[in-house]
Amino acid sequence: MEKLKKDIFIKGIVIVVALLFVVRLIWPEVVIGTDAKVSDTSDSIALSTLDSAAVADQSATAASGEDLTSVAVPLSQDAERVSQAEDGAEKEHVPGTPTSRDNTSIDSLRQCAGASVDLLAVDGMPSLDFSTKHRIYSVSSYRNCFPDVQDVHYPAAIACGVLPVENREEAENRKKDLVYVGANPYYTMDPAMSRSIPYLVPKASHLLQHIGRRFLDSLALKQIPLHKIIVTSVLRTEDDVRRLKRVNGNASEQSCHRFGTTFDISYNRYHTVAPPDDPDRRPVRNDSLKFILSEVLRDVRDEGLCYIKYEVKQGCFHITVR
Repeated sequence: MEKLKKDIFIKGIVIVVALLFVVRLIWPEVVIGTDAKVSDTSDSIALSTLDSAAVADQSATAASGEDLTSVAVPLSQDAERVSQAEDGAEKEHVPGTPTSRDNTSIDSLRQCAGASVDLLAVDGMPSLDFSTKHRIYSVSSYRNCFPDVQDVHYPAAIACGVLPVENREEAENRKKDLVYVGANPYYTMDPAMSRSIPYLVPKASHLLQHIGRRFLDSLALKQIPLHKIIVTSVLRTEDDVRRLKRVNGNASEQSCHRFGTTFDISYNRYHTVAPPDDPDRRPVRNDSLKFILSEVLRDVRDEGLCYIKYEVKQGCFHITVR
């Protein structure tokens, strides 16, 4: 009887092993999934241990009086970022390119452009790479990049603009069609401007503000003290055109400035934003500012927002909205 029980027990073990072997052959993921869970649990325990060590290191560093910004973030966060990158869930971030966490960083940089800034986001990762300055490339040729002549500007001015204004009194009564552009945080009007008045059609007003803002953004990213562009000519009335014709024989009676769609931006003069006694204020060559402005205008023109003519004698960019 006892031998019979022993034989039954052995046969049962053999049957169970055989069934497990068949299950392993048919459904191998059952065993693999179990292994993966065990591995994940082990990794979690290991990373948790490493995090505790990292926190201890940070506490020791703080006690020694060193800068905590130089301490690495917990290793579990690094492992998570590596895992996301391998899965294709996280896009590569190019240094200097704004991300969703850059709003406060850019605003702070604009306030202290030119100074060495090291801003950290909430999770401890740098939002912008301020250690390397963005290079100034300018454009290959001003004449080739801004070749738009009067034959291109004039039809666009007629299509987007208003009927010519006879005099300044009439301009004051055309406020339904024109926008006052004499005051704006992104650019400044030439105080010596006497042949035109600060009015534009809404579309041209938006373009001018857009250019001024992008110019300031470029200066901030390149860590150059902020300067505003100077607008030297805006809307010209018929009286302004006639008076200008007497002084300048080359002035055209078919000026695009008559339609409120065209403005001129100086490339030889700029308005410094920082006060004279600001310790962060440092001199910047007008050529350097001209290079950056040309980069901005090239991009705006390539986006199909306007036509631009590089004026050599007038020292300005002649711009008409499209």
